Amino acid sequence: MEREATYRGTVYPWQCDHVGHMNIMWYVGKFDEANWQLFARLGLTPSYLRSSGRGMAAVQQNITYKRELLAGDIVEIRSILLEVSEKSIRLRHEMTNAETGEIAAICEITGVHTDRKARKSTPFADAIRETAMRQLVEPAGA
Repeated sequence: MEREATYRGTVYPWQCDHVGHMNIMWYVGKFDEANWQLFARLGLTPSYLRSSGRGMAAVQQNITYKRELLAGDIVEIRSILLEVSEKSIRLRHEMTNAETGEIAAICEITGVHTDRKARKSTPFADAIRETAMRQLVEPAGA
């Protein structure tokens, strides 16, 4: 099943390092933007997080770099949920060069739902957990 993109953008020259490739800080930033799009689809919208005093915290992030991206490249990220528990989710982003279709980087993140005032993990609201459970998928090749 085709998944809707969670990020679309372009590599700008100022995002490249001294050897001409997009610098790793920009990979992380683009993956972060994809996180928030995926979270919103689950009901973890900015208004929900503000009104409920909740937040999301990344506790682990692993990035595999496959192919470099250069200034002018068109970037697309598609994201899937791999695991949902009472207080956390694990997700996977695949960043591709949208022109060539080649995977540039893969990022797996574990995020924890938090109570911002108590500064500790807290269970997801039932509606959010149910939405997330419906969107669970197995990664390709798993």
